[in-house]
Amino acid sequence: MQPPAQFVEIAWRGARVRIEHQRIVPQRASASAGAPLLVFLHEGLGSLAMWRDFPQQLCDALGWPGLVYSRPGYGRSTPRAAGEHWAPDFMHRQAHEVLPALLDALHVDRSPHSPWLFGHSDGASIALLHAARYPRQVGGLIVLAPHLFVEEVSVASIRRARANYLNGDLKPRLARYHDDPDSAFWGWNDIWLRSPFLHWNIEAELAPIACPLLAMQGVDDEYGTLEQVRALARRVPQTQVIELAACGHSPQRDQPGRVIDETARFAAVHAARGLPQPQHQPTA
Repeated sequence: MQPPAQFVEIAWRGARVRIEHQRIVPQRASASAGAPLLVFLHEGLGSLAMWRDFPQQLCDALGWPGLVYSRPGYGRSTPRAAGEHWAPDFMHRQAHEVLPALLDALHVDRSPHSPWLFGHSDGASIALLHAARYPRQVGGLIVLAPHLFVEEVSVASIRRARANYLNGDLKPRLARYHDDPDSAFWGWNDIWLRSPFLHWNIEAELAPIACPLLAMQGVDDEYGTLEQVRALARRVPQTQVIELAACGHSPQRDQPGRVIDETARFAAVHAARGLPQPQHQPTA
């Protein structure tokens, strides 16, 4: 049974912001002593609850503790203020301001083993930006379907999401996971479809990333082409890329077993000397 969500306040953009979060304790609790913390960063319409039990499964496989949270505007965290519009640098703000403030508020020790980041979609981009700004404070990166730049396939899918939110079943489905679904949806959808954001590109910012990096993306990703992870490997040479056949934008939902297996293998190779090694048995 997963532990209940908790709340902590951080100071951000001149206000006190409540952040919903959950600590994950692996089943092999004794194995987690000295292991790095694995921090999960959700997608553009995600939240703590939308990860479901995947973080627990992955932390159990690794024997590592985890931290899952909802960014401001999502889940049960403080919603966007009425009329607030995100700027094109919204992911930079999350990477450079919100995540460090949250780790500080939770007294996360970055030594002796720096946290690892596990991000999906927008959360993957935020993880990359954080590791580029604070290269000595991130022990490793696992990114699923990251965005490095804006593609027409992304914009087209986001336009379809808008139509589904206005006229389909997307809003009631999101309401299961967000106290304020309008805050979550319009914060994300509005900025992605604004013309200034079409030129958003973080490729040139990623060179300082120093930690091991595993990037996974579905071949059938409806929100981005494989050029996203291939460009990442060109910019950050230590990147290991895995292209997943018969998989869409959310590998952790489409192929959770494969994602867990690949992450466990990667962690076993790259975790610092002396850390508990994953005991996970790969799925058949």
